[in-house]
Formats: sequence, structure tokens, C-alpha cells
Amino acid sequence: MDYKAQLALYDELVAACDRFERKGKTMPYTSANGYMFSLINKSGELGIRFSKEVQEDYIEKYQTTLFKSYNAVMRGYILIHEDMLKNKENVISLLNESFDHVMSLKPK
Repeated sequence: MDYKAQLALYDELVAACDRFERKGKTMPYTSANGYMFSLINKSGELGIRFSKEVQEDYIEKYQTTLFKSYNAVMRGYILIHEDMLKNKENVISLLNESFDHVMSLKPK
């Protein structure tokens, strides 16, 4: 999926979540409580942040990897690969779960 299509899909997924909104013009992301919790990298890949335990479970469950942005591994993030994106309701659920996670952290 090209970057433009990925961005449109990301906007659609985030719009389905009424507790937060997409931010960033050149680097689209979501944040709450002072923490970024999802973003699209320059390759058009989506990453979502979770606690370490959940991250490890989801890497196994979804057969995915750690998320990289600008050649750096983003701590706590998993790559939401194209097969995962086919189930939009699940990705919306993951975004909401990630929001709940960052809201449970001490505010920055």
C-alpha cells in the first residue's frame, strides 16, 4: 500500500475513535497524556504502542515485529502489517487499547 493510501486508511481508523484525533502534518501520529501512541513512518507503515507485556503477546499473536521509524526501533510499538489492516475493527480496538495504556501512565 502506498503512503497516500496508508495515510487515508490511518485517518479513517483514527476518525472511528472519538476519544482522540490525528495530529502532525508531515509525521501523522496520535498522542495523549503527553505520550505518542500511534504513528505512520515515512514508509507508510503504522505502529501502535503497548505495554511491554502486551507488545510481546501481540508480536506473537499477530506474527509481527517491532515497529521502526527512521531506522530506529520504537520502544513499545508493534508494526501493524497489511494483513492486520484488513480487519479495521480490530485495528480500531488496538488504537483504543493503546490510548487506554498511555492514559494509565504518569502524565508527562
